[in-house]
Amino acid sequence: MEATGVGRAIGFCWLFVLIFQKDVLTNGYNYKQQFSISTNSNIGVAFTSSVVAKQGLPAGTVAARYKYNNTVINVEVSKHSNISATLTSRDILPYTNYIASFKLPYSSSSELKVQYVHDHAAFTMSIALKRSPEVELSATIGALSTAFGVEAKYKTSSSVFTKYNAGINVTKPDFDASIILADKGDLLTASYVHYLNQQKRIATVAEITRRFSTSENTFTVGGSCAVDHMTVVKARLNNHGKLGTFMQHEIRPKSYLIICGEVDAKALDKIPRIGLALALKL
Repeated sequence: MEATGVGRAIGFCWLFVLIFQKDVLTNGYNYKQQFSISTNSNIGVAFTSSVVAKQGLPAGTVAARYKYNNTVINVEVSKHSNISATLTSRDILPYTNYIASFKLPYSSSSELKVQYVHDHAAFTMSIALKRSPEVELSATIGALSTAFGVEAKYKTSSSVFTKYNAGINVTKPDFDASIILADKGDLLTASYVHYLNQQKRIATVAEITRRFSTSENTFTVGGSCAVDHMTVVKARLNNHGKLGTFMQHEIRPKSYLIICGEVDAKALDKIPRIGLALALKL
């Protein structure tokens, strides 16, 4: 989806959270062993099979994706024959997406979601499809380089708000910054990313969190570097001594080898955590 304004650029739900900041500090740091294969057909059907080994126990999933015009259907079958399906349509009204998700045999996890995204505003409403539904709302407005967003979840059975969060995001050509108040006002997160070149191939990130209920502070720094058009490396370190590393290499078009590692600098006698993932697209 191409961005034509603040509303489109910041996405759908929790849109003001900086994607690049979260990518450097969280995305990809997976300490499991994973192997997946994807194939595409000429009629718009894609299949993905994956096996994940965690703590020595393998688990497999099979997923299928079908796209026709502006409608997408995703179906996934995991271990124990759990089935999840998602239908996404953009054909009904302009600027609006409709998403219906179903899970079997746990049908209480199914939900219906409506997303409206315009140039300077975005709104999402989600309703859980069960006897006592929960309604989740999120909205973002912005202009030029600043965006503000709020999010809340209301439980109809007890008539209480189980979640409410708010945040603000500032985007400039050479930096992004955000402040988020989450967990019903208990968690405050401030993050900043600075780009060291115009292509944003090298970046540094700093994030500090404060949990008021426990008076706990966490400070994390990280960096990302695109070594070339096929290889990306990242690293992060927090004040608790956890050092994480990440490397992704494109071994062929849309096929990736990912290696991750984590070391606890305050407990060097512990065995480092190592993750390996191989994703092939045929």
